[in-house]
Amino acid sequence: MADKSKIQWTESTWNVITGCTKISDGCLNCYITGTPPFRMAGRKFDGPGIGATTGVTLHPDRLETPLRWKKPRMVFVNSLADLFHEDVPDGFIAQVWDVMARCPQHTFQILTKRHARMRSLLRKWSPITGATPWVHTGPWPLPNVWLGVSVESQQWAIARVPALLETPAAVRWISAEPLLGPVLLHDDWIGADPFRRDEPSLDWVVCGGESGPGARLMDLEWSRSLVRQCRDAKTAVFVKQLGSVWAKDIHVGGRSLAAQGDRKGGDWTHWPVDLRAREFPETRPAEVTT
Repeated sequence: MADKSKIQWTESTWNVITGCTKISDGCLNCYITGTPPFRMAGRKFDGPGIGATTGVTLHPDRLETPLRWKKPRMVFVNSLADLFHEDVPDGFIAQVWDVMARCPQHTFQILTKRHARMRSLLRKWSPITGATPWVHTGPWPLPNVWLGVSVESQQWAIARVPALLETPAAVRWISAEPLLGPVLLHDDWIGADPFRRDEPSLDWVVCGGESGPGARLMDLEWSRSLVRQCRDAKTAVFVKQLGSVWAKDIHVGGRSLAAQGDRKGGDWTHWPVDLRAREFPETRPAEVTT
């Protein structure tokens, strides 16, 4: 659990679940086993490829932590896991939603690669159907919950973005990190009037290069393309970092940026000017939807 986070687009993390299973190319160099909680516990993936797992651990004792945070903050839910992993019971996910509903002062940012389960559960839990597994008295979808999917390539954009757009959410976003190839955002995914609920659209695009051991290259043209697409569609865009490969290749004062401490390429003072974009989405009024 981290009261403060070094992730540039959030402020705190809330890890009520730890551990995951690799499910697509973006997972291959997953960072979680390099974090202190995993290192200290000796938790590792049981293999190098897709399908490898660390096992999933639930931490019910952490569920009520956001209730003790009085100052409003942005909270990344499960930076060390995927909330919609198949080993997480529906009832536990419902408990997470209940806590978020009881903490309207915070903004909760959720990111998943399990798009189908996310869509299925949240459509089923609409108050219109009377199927919310908690006492629901406020607006739906929860106005303080941002739902996102990871999109590392065009293949996974095509698979995950339509499911996200079919999921009830106040704010929908994608994290194109690690960005492993060019991504074209289809016209029906981006650019709709953010205050028209009959036109679901992406509200926020985050992109970034891979960091850590074995990091793969992010071509800057891939991130430039996403920035241009967002600018044209008037959609908020946030470039998080340019990646470890870029940081090793760029030299300032005779030393690489990585050697100077910027190992992830996250210090934008050395970036090309057209990539210096760190915007956040506007929030929209929630409504009851199926």
